[in-house]
Amino acid sequence: MTGYYIIIGAIALVSWLVSARLKSKFQHYSKVHLQNGMSGAEIAEKMLADNGIHDVKVVSTAGMLTDHYNPKNKTVNLSEGVYHQRNAAAAAVAAHECGHAVQHAKSYQWLTMRSKLVPMVSITSGMSTWLVFGGLILGAAAGVGMGYWIAVAGLAMMALATLFSFVTLPVEYDASNRALVWLKRTGMVTSQEYKGAEDALKWAARTYLVAAIGALATLVYWGLQVFGGRD
Repeated sequence: MTGYYIIIGAIALVSWLVSARLKSKFQHYSKVHLQNGMSGAEIAEKMLADNGIHDVKVVSTAGMLTDHYNPKNKTVNLSEGVYHQRNAAAAAVAAHECGHAVQHAKSYQWLTMRSKLVPMVSITSGMSTWLVFGGLILGAAAGVGMGYWIAVAGLAMMALATLFSFVTLPVEYDASNRALVWLKRTGMVTSQEYKGAEDALKWAARTYLVAAIGALATLVYWGLQVFGGRD
């Protein structure tokens, strides 16, 4: 268990550092005001229209960095700050979330795959570690048998969550690329504003990368515990 706690601790530390850096970047680029004077909501509506998307609504949602695209009801949900503010950070986030809407409209394969995984992962992710841990304890007490297969079932659930984390990577990077291409092509931002938007999205993407690496490290660790412990 000591190795597991070291891995989790190291990943948690890196995740915290990246998240802190991300918040710092967004605070910094929130001070870079857009020369075009458009709010995040207006930028989102403009990007959707430019891509021929007219059935997606742009709405405000409470919280900070709670921005997301909901494919079920076709809404681009922007946090209150992003929705109303007129700066490089707001432009980056708004365009990124619209990038997901464009992916949906174009049936982007990685987004389609992630959407199919969501229902399964939402059910299994919370119980996977408990099943693996419980199965190992049961196996140690009663020998190889039911406990082993319970642990394997938990490991399979954990593998599904890990797959989801890695499928998320191309979805997020592609959405950012679509956003940046559109911002540059349409001249929505100046060169300085573009650099700010690009840097902010780069750090946002790194949070997903850290999460994926963490999921893989956890899967490998528990996999070694389950399969390595067999005679």
